[in-house]
Amino acid sequence: MSTTEVAGSATVRSPRRWLALVFLALAQFLVVLDASIVNIALPVLGGNLHMDTAALAWVITAYVLPFGGLLLLGGRLADRYGHRRLFLVGTAGFVVASALAGFSITSGMLITARVMQGVSAALLAPAALALLTHLFTQSQERARALGVWGGVAGIGSAAGVLLGGVLTASLGWQSVFYVNVPIGIAVIVAVPLLVAPDASVQRGRLDVLGAAAVTSALVTAVGAFSAVEQVGFLHPLPLTLAAAAVILGIALVMIERRTAQPLIPLAVFRNRSLTVGNIVMLLVGAAMIALFFALSIYMQAVLGYSALIAGLTQLPLAAALVVFAGIAPAVITRFGEKSTLIAFLVVLAAGLVWLAFAPSDAAFMTQILGPTVLIGIGIGGAFVATTQLAVEGVEGGEAGLAGGLVNTSQQIGGALGLAVLSTLAATRTSALTDVGVAAPEALTAGFSWLFIGAAVFALAGAVAAGFAVTRPAER
Repeated sequence: MSTTEVAGSATVRSPRRWLALVFLALAQFLVVLDASIVNIALPVLGGNLHMDTAALAWVITAYVLPFGGLLLLGGRLADRYGHRRLFLVGTAGFVVASALAGFSITSGMLITARVMQGVSAALLAPAALALLTHLFTQSQERARALGVWGGVAGIGSAAGVLLGGVLTASLGWQSVFYVNVPIGIAVIVAVPLLVAPDASVQRGRLDVLGAAAVTSALVTAVGAFSAVEQVGFLHPLPLTLAAAAVILGIALVMIERRTAQPLIPLAVFRNRSLTVGNIVMLLVGAAMIALFFALSIYMQAVLGYSALIAGLTQLPLAAALVVFAGIAPAVITRFGEKSTLIAFLVVLAAGLVWLAFAPSDAAFMTQILGPTVLIGIGIGGAFVATTQLAVEGVEGGEAGLAGGLVNTSQQIGGALGLAVLSTLAATRTSALTDVGVAAPEALTAGFSWLFIGAAVFALAGAVAAGFAVTRPAER
């Protein structure tokens, strides 16, 4: 197919595809936002619904488990039944679940709503990214579209703390869920007007055994990492879940090799760009989620900032992220995906190492602002370049699968990074507290180790990116 034909097919799908992208990115923003916005509201929420610490942990886990576990299935269902259709179903489910969460009067009702949110997010996220790849088929336009996507999705993580603090303080904990409803309704109304229905979808039998195996493997893997945060690495629960995840993963490979129409065609991993992109996304997710978790606690528990002030101090990071997510496509065009990705990951690692030197009485303007801006630059550029790499050369019929894979890598990486690095920080803090070091200094030292660990993940991503196919830059 010629370039003109490809561009024409994209125009037929949506003559206003840039406006359509805004609404697709808004839906992805909600999905990312909901993984972090609830954190600030947990103390108030727990008091109102009489939930102890263990129950509050399930408010987070109930969303993360089905989201991470069902992403690959969601991507494949989108390929089978239509990307627009599954996107709208997932968005509608997310809106209903968000309203239900806000209306919750018991802990059971809230946790059920969070599960529904996670399932819905697993349907809409890969379908949204697949629609983007269909709407923007030319490499330069797709790079710019992914710049918008990366900026909006990336800022969702940083915005969670700020919006969570503002909404909880002004309108109550219910508002962190209600905020999804009007935005979600706007997306549901706009997308059918802007994006034509899928011209054709895949037929044939659904790989039920493969779907069960991949979902079970991912749920147990995410569950194992989540359990480590609460009970430690050597507790029987995470060890059992990890062993189950490995066994289920082996079973999945055996099933997919023998199935005529596999849920995950293993041949897709022969695409080196896709494989490397997913490995890098796993490592970037590990660094990013642990960073935002630790930064929020460091600012409140050590520096004494209120939840609102802690959120406001992350605005420079978020601004740098958005600006450089927008700049990244031009950099990729000039220097190529591989070189751009490595450079941004090194910048991210440098910012994390710099932040690791912040003391327990750090001044924001001189000791926090610089490294967080550098971190925002690194995340913004790396997120866009990694996503573009992970969908490079993927055929239209596997666009949903590619979207599911890259989102799954980010979720698994986030769970891995948070489990490993939070345990590392807690171990360091506990050791110092035991020998009489004051709590602020002990916490600071623990977070220093966490930031350095996140830098190691970023540098490992840079090494992995070195194995990507070198493509000639456009001069």
